Amino acid sequence: MVCPCQKGRSLILPMTRYKILVEYEGTPFVGWQFQTNGISVQGVLEEAILNFSQERVRVEGAGRTDAGVHAHGQVAHFDLLKAFTSHKVQEALNFYLRLHPVVVLACEIVEDCFHARFSAIRRSYRYIILNRQSPPALVKNRVWWIPKPLNLGAMEHAAQYFVGQHDFTTFRATGCQASSPVKTLDRFDVQRYEDQIWFDVEARSFLHHQVRNMVGSLKWVGEGKWQSETIVQALEQKSRIAGGPTAPPEGLYFLKVIY
Repeated sequence: MVCPCQKGRSLILPMTRYKILVEYEGTPFVGWQFQTNGISVQGVLEEAILNFSQERVRVEGAGRTDAGVHAHGQVAHFDLLKAFTSHKVQEALNFYLRLHPVVVLACEIVEDCFHARFSAIRRSYRYIILNRQSPPALVKNRVWWIPKPLNLGAMEHAAQYFVGQHDFTTFRATGCQASSPVKTLDRFDVQRYEDQIWFDVEARSFLHHQVRNMVGSLKWVGEGKWQSETIVQALEQKSRIAGGPTAPPEGLYFLKVIY
């Protein structure tokens, strides 16, 4: 019996599936997914694999981050005809990736049925706001700088209205291609660490721009433009124009994947 996860795999030639944990700084990339208008994280990984294995493969990621979005724990997999140790694959990939802000933190050989995207049961993202008067120097392009003081308590309270199952039409991109706007948010924590505010969210999957749109709306709550309960009203409207602004991509991090 052929595992249903083996989409596009050869039924004749034996292959080895590798799972990799990837960290990257998203500023120079058009996003995770391969595009013709610039370099992508997926593209440089596939090029690195080709360079060391002489095999052209498709790398499948757990999530498709947008241009400028970073990752602490992106997970991906790919198949090779030639057999290598996981240590060799990690070492070779990092050698060929050295000109890009992409690093393979771990590599392991997994069963054929493992799929970086479809096997995931939860994904976590973190959004970081730098909330101080002075602009960033060391973390430029890695945070959303907001000099005006934000009300942390109000944002914490408002974030809890997102938790649970909702129709998130108001908080997804107008061009989002997901078949349903209904998602279940398992957790939404808002915490301050010195001059940074961290927004940690966890769900099985997310809509396009969902995290950034939610954070943009919470920013309005923190500024006093919205009351915490306005989040409920915005959800009920089921219209993108009822939501707050889209937070810029540089503050967003793909944190981890749970299998």
